[in-house]
Amino acid sequence: MTPERLRALCLSFNAGVEEFPFNPETSVFFNPETSVFKVLGKMFALTDLGARPLKANLKCDPDDAIRLRAAHPDLIVPGWHMNKRHWNTVTVSGGPAGSLPDRLVRELVEDSYDLVVAGLPRAARLRLDRP
Repeated sequence: MTPERLRALCLSFNAGVEEFPFNPETSVFFNPETSVFKVLGKMFALTDLGARPLKANLKCDPDDAIRLRAAHPDLIVPGWHMNKRHWNTVTVSGGPAGSLPDRLVRELVEDSYDLVVAGLPRAARLRLDRP
């Protein structure tokens, strides 16, 4: 998956937006090029689209996170600078151990979006057509 396709995928979801909230003067962990993809103000993906290898932090169900990390130990690891129980860092492409299949990356991004939407108030979910 290319950076352009990852960006397009994240923006394809209802109310999906890209923001660049990290300022080099206030953040020592992220650079200003870090894209944060949100739905109604809540983050569902975090990535530096210019980095190689291309990686993304994605929200994940804790049980699924453990299973995915065991199945892909070199490509899916606990979320870097995130809550390790609920976030994974996924090597999308160009890693020394290879890359995940595009289909799996799409599923993981969609699952992340769905988890964030599920935590929104009911009225917000209804506006997104996701009761």
